[in-house]
Amino acid sequence: MSIDLRPYQSNLVDNTRLSLAGGKRRVVAYLPTGGGKTRTAAAIICRALAKGRKVVFVANRKQLVLQTSGVLHGLGIAHGILQADNTRNLDARVLVASIDTVHLRGLPDDIGLIIIDECHSVAGSAKLKQIMFSRNLVPVIGLTATPFAAGMAKHYKELGGALFEDLVIGATVADLIADDYLVDCDIYAPSEPDMKGVRSSKSIDGETDFRQSDLAKAVDKPSLIGDIRDHWFRLARGKQTAVFATDIAHSKHIVETFQAADVTAEHIDYRMTDDERAAILERFANGATTVLSNCALLSEGWDCPTAEVMVLARPTRSLIRYIQMAGRVLRPAPGKERALLLDHSGSTARLGHPCDDLPLALDDGKPRTSGSKSTERRESLPTKCAKCSLMKPAKIHKCPACGFAPERQNEVQTIAGKLVKQVRKKPATKDVKQFVYSQLLFLQQRRGYRQGWAANQYRTFFDVWPKGLAEVAATPTQEVINKVRANAIAFAKRKEAGNAAA
Repeated sequence: MSIDLRPYQSNLVDNTRLSLAGGKRRVVAYLPTGGGKTRTAAAIICRALAKGRKVVFVANRKQLVLQTSGVLHGLGIAHGILQADNTRNLDARVLVASIDTVHLRGLPDDIGLIIIDECHSVAGSAKLKQIMFSRNLVPVIGLTATPFAAGMAKHYKELGGALFEDLVIGATVADLIADDYLVDCDIYAPSEPDMKGVRSSKSIDGETDFRQSDLAKAVDKPSLIGDIRDHWFRLARGKQTAVFATDIAHSKHIVETFQAADVTAEHIDYRMTDDERAAILERFANGATTVLSNCALLSEGWDCPTAEVMVLARPTRSLIRYIQMAGRVLRPAPGKERALLLDHSGSTARLGHPCDDLPLALDDGKPRTSGSKSTERRESLPTKCAKCSLMKPAKIHKCPACGFAPERQNEVQTIAGKLVKQVRKKPATKDVKQFVYSQLLFLQQRRGYRQGWAANQYRTFFDVWPKGLAEVAATPTQEVINKVRANAIAFAKRKEAGNAAA
């Protein structure tokens, strides 16, 4: 059986196979949210079936079990389900299984391949690790949009090696945006809560995040909720909107505020029945509901391309949680050119733009150094425009949305009495200029741009042409990628303005 795949999905399937054939037993297959991980997994399943192997696809939530089953059914792949009272067809060569049910009942003895969905949770899940420990000789493929979770490559004596031994990258977020498989997004951060007194703690999977109990006190306030509503009316009125709240009470209060303003809004949570949740999701998908609010329920496995706006009302320190939430609105749909993120949590300034390339490396559980990729990401965080609240790419002075350029006064930017610290730049050395030019050459080659593109981009950095520099490519940093993106946005706006004037 053959499944039509996008080029990057096909490459991911081939390269994952090569990794396993090269002796790796536990491999992470990475695609960004919206990149089609389940369809790609279906192609891997078909290859395994062709070799006579029995496959188990393991998911950590009932919703994901049902979603995967639906995808396989649509592709004509016969399968069984191992999930509580929904269990059926256990003799099938493909099983879609809930981790909780597998933990209670175990797996069949003749499994030839295990696929673990959302595998970034494995390091913190005793149940998932036990599967891998007990089936040490069975190849494992993990699927995730966030492969940098703590401990993904930690050494375990039960495995005689790393939890996952290799990372195979299908495509980056930037790749999918460039090829129109995802949409880019604009971010406005008009307000954020006072986080004084909000403590943090580390979860069992090694992720540090704000304490839920402290968050509720900080964010569930009428003034903040009213601000969410008011800015939605200004920036996103009438658009399909997903809201991520801190807890159930906070979510319901947000919904009540929208309803009081005659906006069709609903709340959804895990305590509802399957039928109740399905009905709510259906109303949102067909446009009967404009605003859908939840707390974490929709951060994984929920696909609704018509969702154009995300309201982030839950502050987070977790890059994994942040990327999973933001990814809900990046899928393309007819008439949807860009997504919109309204950040009322301060998370964008803390964690970066969700469309920036991620630190794609498996964490071995050892203390991180100051030169880690996560540190590089933190050094390229966006900043808020003091006039329109757009989150600008790092070190971009003039706002690409409203055109505001703060007056420079030594090390300080000023607007209407507000002060925003601006670090004074030192003159660039020849080595720095060469490094920037090499990064631009890499992007020119990787994206198939015409000759001269890198030189023109270089001029936007240094106001001169790249004379006397070597034609050697180098992997770009996030700062350079952000600058190139800002240039593209500014050019598009100038072109639009010119067309309007004509």
